[in-house]
Amino acid sequence: MTTSPPAAHDWPMFIRANTRLMTPPLVPEIHLHLAEESLPIWRKTEEELGAMNVPPPYWAFAWAGGQALARHLLDHPDLARGRDVLDLGAGSGLTAIAAMRAGARSVLAADIDAVALAASALNAEANAVAVAVTADDLLAAPPDPRFTIVLVGDLFYERELADRVLAFIETAARNGARVLIGDPGRSYFPRGRFDQLAEHRVPVTRELEDAEIKRTAVWQLAPAKP
Repeated sequence: MTTSPPAAHDWPMFIRANTRLMTPPLVPEIHLHLAEESLPIWRKTEEELGAMNVPPPYWAFAWAGGQALARHLLDHPDLARGRDVLDLGAGSGLTAIAAMRAGARSVLAADIDAVALAASALNAEANAVAVAVTADDLLAAPPDPRFTIVLVGDLFYERELADRVLAFIETAARNGARVLIGDPGRSYFPRGRFDQLAEHRVPVTRELEDAEIKRTAVWQLAPAKP
């Protein structure tokens, strides 16, 4: 008896069919394939996978933390210019694209969600920049020292994930990397361990958030001093 291989998913086609090319409110320079509503894209993702209770399609929205971090990179291109950049939990690829637009030498967008990686690649193409992607769980290994900038946009929403991210970026900072975080006050962000660089009022939707405007800060975890 033979079994058929699992169906291949044409995620770029799925994304194009179920999103619209739009600009995030705080970062109008960048175009992203975004969903206009959350529940329809979530249900269609479950239908495509033939599964229930799949993770939310984080890639289909420009979250407040990512918008603030992308805005900061575009406003301060010297932060990324000529550097190798790692974007953790890239989602739509917004901050990865902003880093390339700011002049980064290279950017790796890391996300364990295959659809997010497809979205990151499509969005990079829409903005005429080159972004590498990886589905590897980078949090399971020590940080690669070639990345001198580490970007974290809105990843402190679950305790276990927040703990893993914090351990990773603290190691990266000790190794000399500059760590930049965009966060709108998520429950598990330990703000007392970071320096605030900027604050933005980010327009969002009540379908996803608890307000129409999220006060969102950009933070830095400074490299450890010798």
